[in-house]
Amino acid sequence: MNVLMFGWEFPPFNSGGLGVACQGLSRALSKQGIQVTFVLPKEVETEERFRFVFADNVFIKMLTVDSILTGYVTPQAYSLEYLARNSSIYGPTLYDEVMRYALRARKIAKDNSCDVNHAHDWLSYPAGMEAKKVNGKPLVVHVHATEYDRTGGTGINKKVFEVEQQGFEYADRIITVSEFTKKMVVNHYDINPDKISVVHNGIDRTDYAPHENPDIGLSKLKEAGYKIVLFVGRLTLQKGPNYFLKAATEVLKYHPKTMFVIAGSGDMEGKVIQMAAHMGISKNMLFVGFLRGEALSRIYKSADVFVMPSVSEPFGITPLESLLHGTPVIMSKQSGASEVILHAMKMDFWDTDEMADKILSVIEYPSLKNTMGTNGNREALNCTWDTAAKKCIDMYNNL
Repeated sequence: MNVLMFGWEFPPFNSGGLGVACQGLSRALSKQGIQVTFVLPKEVETEERFRFVFADNVFIKMLTVDSILTGYVTPQAYSLEYLARNSSIYGPTLYDEVMRYALRARKIAKDNSCDVNHAHDWLSYPAGMEAKKVNGKPLVVHVHATEYDRTGGTGINKKVFEVEQQGFEYADRIITVSEFTKKMVVNHYDINPDKISVVHNGIDRTDYAPHENPDIGLSKLKEAGYKIVLFVGRLTLQKGPNYFLKAATEVLKYHPKTMFVIAGSGDMEGKVIQMAAHMGISKNMLFVGFLRGEALSRIYKSADVFVMPSVSEPFGITPLESLLHGTPVIMSKQSGASEVILHAMKMDFWDTDEMADKILSVIEYPSLKNTMGTNGNREALNCTWDTAAKKCIDMYNNL
């Protein structure tokens, strides 16, 4: 079976979890005999970086479109990039560029035969829709987030909402990464729930190769008696870094030798740094930027506890990454990962007092920390991309 898959980021050229999810699913599909042709809206430096060979010698064929679409791009960020390029070949707005990508998808669909079209998130939905018009094959749209997740439910972008609505209605089948997201699609977009299948994300332990040796710098802090509380994710409204800071102020009242580490970047980065300064907790905050690979593994290994305070998280791969390294997890109930991980502490994202209480419980009671880390690790190892791929293949066959 051949699948023509449209996305807009793929490791190592990714800025968040969407690319990781696309890579994990594509690899697992390939291992199970599915021929995947993955289309990207951004041309990369060398084609060799996008030819992944797997155990059964089946590879994912990567195609790129000349575009300035990138992972998690916002209308404002796109406009700045457009002005910097000073080129007439790109669309003047983000919406125009999405539509230009969709038009290029028509030729790609004509030149690459497939049995199913599969599109990831709103920037790729129009491309998947145009592909279906050309090749007449079923369309699956994969929902990793909705506009209501990205904006926290306030001030949604009308054009983005309309693209999502069209994609959901035109698709033959919809995949959501959690029951949480399925309810979002049903309630906000008025989609028949029978049209939607839940396929939870997974994790591939070989992508991380957890290190026994933690981060050297953080080890010195721990030797000095500090506990390490970790946040990993994009610094955006959706991920709740502001709630993380509010909880930090409460924790420091009772446990002043705590260091709060934020790994990630995003549109709220400057604001979060300013918030920490205004709250008077800068000396207990460490901003390390976007990490991947060995650096990310080491920082997970160094942490005493990982916190995901997301306002609206369709799934959230970072809790699985943390547990893969044996580091216990505290996460918001407003997340898909909370559906598959039982051995974690959970609270509402807005309840920063409860968040602080849970952080204090883990860092002050080693037996609790060890139990959560050990049992959570077993659960994380059971969340595999192979399971997700099997569900997708069953859906492809039904279509």
